[in-house]
Amino acid sequence: MTILHVDSSINGANSVSRSLSAEVVAHLKAANPSETVVFRDLASQPLPHLMQIGGGDPVVLEEFLSATTVVIGAPMYNFGIPSQLKIWLDHIAVPGKTFRYGASGPEGLCGNQKVIVVSSRGGIFTSGSPYAAFDHQEGHLTAFFTLLGVTDLSFVRAEGLALGEEMQKRALEAAQAQIQALAA
Repeated sequence: MTILHVDSSINGANSVSRSLSAEVVAHLKAANPSETVVFRDLASQPLPHLMQIGGGDPVVLEEFLSATTVVIGAPMYNFGIPSQLKIWLDHIAVPGKTFRYGASGPEGLCGNQKVIVVSSRGGIFTSGSPYAAFDHQEGHLTAFFTLLGVTDLSFVRAEGLALGEEMQKRALEAAQAQIQALAA
């Protein structure tokens, strides 16, 4: 059993998504101490852009395929995901490995994996917010992992982080409650 922990924030020790994704991994590891954790830092060790379809790094692909649980720290940058996270997604979207084309279109091959996305956002973008239409982060990640066949996809969300100290405190408390509620 392996947990793949992927962080993409450029904010280092000041990153909320990094802090919360580490809490998720610690929570999962406490529930299953025998699990191995593999860590990939996409900001300090960026991956190269793909030069051809299916030409990704085989190590990156193997890390993903061998993980039973994937925890992704995904801050919202300019209404979407960080570019370094997009590059990682490109490296793991490999026809014949993570999905295939069938008679009815693409079929995901990663249905046994659990993916937990830790989303941090300065504003509020969830459904019902006046800014919900600007959310190109969670929709992108949901569509991507659906393509790969992942059916166990969840989000731990801290939003409103730039809306003052009180809102930030509430956002972090809500995210930590979501982490405690995660099933191992």
